[in-house]
Amino acid sequence: MSLTEVLVAVAIAVGIAGIIVPVLPGTLLVLGAVLVWALDVDTSTAWVVFAVCTVLLAGGSVVKFLVPGRSLKASGVPSRTLAVGALLAFVGFFVVPVVGMFIGFVLGVYLAERARVGAAAAGPSTRAALRAVGVSILIELVAAFLAATAWVVGVVVT
Repeated sequence: MSLTEVLVAVAIAVGIAGIIVPVLPGTLLVLGAVLVWALDVDTSTAWVVFAVCTVLLAGGSVVKFLVPGRSLKASGVPSRTLAVGALLAFVGFFVVPVVGMFIGFVLGVYLAERARVGAAAAGPSTRAALRAVGVSILIELVAAFLAATAWVVGVVVT
């Protein structure tokens, strides 16, 4: 295994971690790492692998917005609620590094839903919003793992 392949593998792992803990642009990091590998190897197989990874990651990015969006619409949770959650996640990240992001997001979603639907209905709608976000992350994660698998196959074949 070459140094480039080791560095690409590390970058892909960091990208996958960035999907789970959304501090880094995970999908872009995975795709960029595979691009670096394709440029280094510069064979038709490497470019086919890059194209496959691009399709997988782009498809995952589209699906991660469509599926949870439908779920949120069905449960009646507006986009504004997620925006408030994202804002408090940003603030929470700086108040309590890393962990505060998660606490801030949940708190922001809950507070927005409490203001919108009242205390009694805020819990179920908050859970629906958090489920949708979890599904979104899972979809992006599966796409990244599939792209990483395609890259590993490309490394073995080339």
